[in-house]
Amino acid sequence: MTFVVGLTGGIGSGKSTVAELFVERGAALVDTDMIAHELTAPDGAAMAAIAAAFGPIVVRPDGGLDRSAMRRLAFSDPTAKARLEAILHPLIRDCSEARCAAPTSAPYVLLAVPLLIETGSYRKRTDRVLVVDCEETIQVARVMARSGLTESEVKTIMATQASRSKRREIADDLVLNSAGMDDLAPQVDSLHGLYRVLARAKLHADR
Repeated sequence: MTFVVGLTGGIGSGKSTVAELFVERGAALVDTDMIAHELTAPDGAAMAAIAAAFGPIVVRPDGGLDRSAMRRLAFSDPTAKARLEAILHPLIRDCSEARCAAPTSAPYVLLAVPLLIETGSYRKRTDRVLVVDCEETIQVARVMARSGLTESEVKTIMATQASRSKRREIADDLVLNSAGMDDLAPQVDSLHGLYRVLARAKLHADR
């Protein structure tokens, strides 16, 4: 059985940056956000069901999901987000599970799930939970800078996610990402070494 590290963190915490550092060191990455984009791309496996549920208003001319239109619909219809998730989440879970189980030469798999803490089904599939953590003021500033959202809009998104204290409580491991790239590499190096050791131990135990 493959050793799976669940990677999560709040919006703007730097999950993607941390994931890239682990991949550079040899980890395999299964990213549920990437899977969601694949499913909602032109000819994506979720698009027929999404079009049937919401109509052509949320479908781009090329056949992919019009995310701006979907966001507007979600604001006007409180049930829209839940209906979209009911279509996407089972497909994302199935695809991510298959990719985690696929043969790989990597020592372990990093399963990146933004809402891993909130969704128990993913936690059950991980051997270890790694949380990328930073000050909430830094989260807000990062998201505002990259997305153009207002502070209140970012805080509204953060309020739908697990609290910083809850993520830290659940974490087996933490990467602290408030100080910048120079501070990240030593933390990732240390954890990469740990996960290689734990992965080898699991491999021997399964034999």
